[in-house]
Amino acid sequence: MKALIMLFKLSPIFVLCGLVMSGFDMLMAAPMAFLYAVIVCKITTKRKVMDVMDSAMVNVKNAIMVFFIFMLAYGVAAFFMTTGVGASVIMAALKIGISGSNVAVIAFIVTCILSVGTGTSWGTYAATIPIFMWMSHIVGGDPVLTMCACAGGAAFGDNVALISDTTIMTCAIQEVQVVDRFRKQLAWSLGCVAISSICFYVTGLVMKLPSETANASQAISNIPQNAWTALEEERPAAVDLLNQVQDGNIPLWMMIPIAIIILLAVLRLPTLTCLAAGIVSATVMGAFIGTITSFGDFMQQIYDSFADAGSWIVIMVMWVIAFGGVMREMDAFRPLALFCLKASKKVRHLMFWNAVLCIIGNMLLSDDQAQMATMGPVIKEVVDDNVEGNEKDLYELRCRNAMYGDAIGVLAGELIPWHVCNIYYVGLCAAVYPLASFTAMDLLSLNFFAWISIGSLLILTLTGWDRFIPKFAIPAEPQVHLKKNLSAANIPNNSQPADKI
Repeated sequence: MKALIMLFKLSPIFVLCGLVMSGFDMLMAAPMAFLYAVIVCKITTKRKVMDVMDSAMVNVKNAIMVFFIFMLAYGVAAFFMTTGVGASVIMAALKIGISGSNVAVIAFIVTCILSVGTGTSWGTYAATIPIFMWMSHIVGGDPVLTMCACAGGAAFGDNVALISDTTIMTCAIQEVQVVDRFRKQLAWSLGCVAISSICFYVTGLVMKLPSETANASQAISNIPQNAWTALEEERPAAVDLLNQVQDGNIPLWMMIPIAIIILLAVLRLPTLTCLAAGIVSATVMGAFIGTITSFGDFMQQIYDSFADAGSWIVIMVMWVIAFGGVMREMDAFRPLALFCLKASKKVRHLMFWNAVLCIIGNMLLSDDQAQMATMGPVIKEVVDDNVEGNEKDLYELRCRNAMYGDAIGVLAGELIPWHVCNIYYVGLCAAVYPLASFTAMDLLSLNFFAWISIGSLLILTLTGWDRFIPKFAIPAEPQVHLKKNLSAANIPNNSQPADKI
């Protein structure tokens, strides 16, 4: 009977998974799963429905700041795409000279930089894939290699950037600051970028691709009309960026707003301050070069970006947070926590299993946001209930949890053939470059950044080699320890309980 009750408490997760896998948008699936979770909580805990709802609303009230961050993040992404910030990044890379042998590595580096500035993987991919697929065609590059390079680079910023919706969401679930997680994972992320760049470059040489160069204007001119139509529907801001690149009138110093955001983050200023500085600097510089023509133009950009955030991401996250609150109210995640605990002898093992749980969730849900929303509370519960340590060390573990949810959601999604990320990347690439046929498996074959990032994250966590990377190591025994090992290790229990931190 006890096993049936535990399974019943977990059933809202199965409902959420089933809704997403059957085609429901997360904006619809989350409220439906939430209402079902409330019913399950009432049955299993004997609490009144309004009491359960009040517990869920407390979680939402605690996340108010997250919603403001989301809105500003969407504003930064919109301004960077339309004022010329994004175009300046692409134009700077194009000045190097692109050939068939280096088009993939340049595409990868450009999308990495642009995705950090815009905070969106899908938007960055939509903006860069038309340029580099046709550039690759002109200079004789490999289309699959170029597609994988753009996909990997686009995911980099979505996982790292302060303004990424996935970064904000995972940090909110784990109750950590976005800036702190950014600083802790930056060296590891840049290391993965460096190794992946070498892989893309060496692969181009091994394939014996030609070394003739081409220009961006010619590549953009060769984009067929059906590709422009697809971009207008999927990412209209990408059309503005492409037109700016083709005109070639954007100065390279328009990259300064990206540098300002990164610098302020490194200096540990609040996330809202970093985002506001990005919008202000992009607006001032855009007005100077003519991409922002009036105060009305500025206000329209703000309105559009806030409307985009409010129409989907903020509302969805509210339901997700409420859902997590109800699940925690009835202690639904205890079975998963017990499994992880039994399979672990050290805290490091427990953290490894948290990453595995995120991978399993991503494979089942086929959606990065759904995985983060579902597995995020689970892995937080695993650490909160089973690990002893001081407040600072437990915070470090929650930062790693946030990294798991985001990196595995965004990057592992590209390596799952049925995942929405994979389907989107392959589908859009086929739309903008109809001269070749692409399959879901193509995105797995040469996606060096995704493989290196996910593989290294698992290996470094399990082995403890993460201590060799600056700021990346998680606390080790005896700083932190499993509660089940407390008496065996003869460690005095003088740490503050996790549920009071």
